[in-house]
Amino acid sequence: MARFFGEIHGHRGRATRVGHRGFSAHIRGWNVGVEVSCRIVNGRDVIEVHETGGSHSPSSKRLLVKVEERRKEDTT
Repeated sequence: MARFFGEIHGHRGRATRVGHRGFSAHIRGWNVGVEVSCRIVNGRDVIEVHETGGSHSPSSKRLLVKVEERRKEDTT
């Protein structure tokens, strides 16, 4: 079983992907988009969402949110 799972829906139906060490997706229009990446950092799942310049400027990125896996020992 894969550690990461993603799905996307479009006019041609649903597509899914899995990743064992991580994966990313770039959902975009011409001038704006978001890139979501999942990866493992120090044994924990980390998901980052970046705003991008869309298809016009995909390398332009700004971090919007970073979500890190919490473990029970982190809350005590």
